Amino acid sequence: MLKEFSLIAGPCTLEDDGLNLEIASALAELSCSTGLPVIFKGSFDKANRTHLEAPRGPGLSKGLERLFAVREETGLRLLTDIHEPHQAAPAAEVVDVLQIPAFLCRQTDLLTAAGQTGCAVNVKKGQWVAPEEMGAAVHKVRTAGGSICAVTERGTVHGYGDLVVDMRSFARLRKATGAVVLFDATHSVQRAGAIGGATGGDPRHIPALARAAVAAGCDGIFLETHPQPSQAPSDGTNMLPLHELPDLVEQILAVRTAIKGSVGS
Repeated sequence: MLKEFSLIAGPCTLEDDGLNLEIASALAELSCSTGLPVIFKGSFDKANRTHLEAPRGPGLSKGLERLFAVREETGLRLLTDIHEPHQAAPAAEVVDVLQIPAFLCRQTDLLTAAGQTGCAVNVKKGQWVAPEEMGAAVHKVRTAGGSICAVTERGTVHGYGDLVVDMRSFARLRKATGAVVLFDATHSVQRAGAIGGATGGDPRHIPALARAAVAAGCDGIFLETHPQPSQAPSDGTNMLPLHELPDLVEQILAVRTAIKGSVGS
């Protein structure tokens, strides 16, 4: 789990079974045709939405039921994020990977609760956090019993509204944590407050950043995708349209092949 180059993909917020399965089925087919391991991601609760009135998702109980339906239908492994310690144990009964959101990457109780489940844990690097600081977050997970841990680069705050991706971060994160290092290609193109005080984004840059991250040595790609991003209840402005994903995966795999060839020559 997470120790081989993988794609983690899915909607931001879990929706109805029909939409979830449409995305998951496309991902399963992509995995079968390319041989690339794929993990389906979906959030049962987006507790960090900008506005109080913004949709948050189906909640813990219904969300886990919908994730279980994805596994039953497609056989894909699953990832979801947790925001509070009490969510760790029930989520770990359904999913293969628990994810710690970037805003919560220092929360000791949350990290240790995730580690105590024995589930694989992916910790997003906070947008304000230096790569070396993530060693402490991973230590909390491992000390609590989490043996499989990944960290995800998702950009660093630049001014008030933009994120930049430092391609040196992958090597620095790996050295600081000894963990699998992933790249979040969609949240890295977010622009805080860009649309009337809510988060916007520029998905045109997703492919270039993903290719560059693979070339820089990341161990996998995380991204959010949707058949109609403009209709997604959250993060639609920085999602990759589902129909564009096969081409991006082809590009990513081509970059990996080229790197392996140059290293072996």
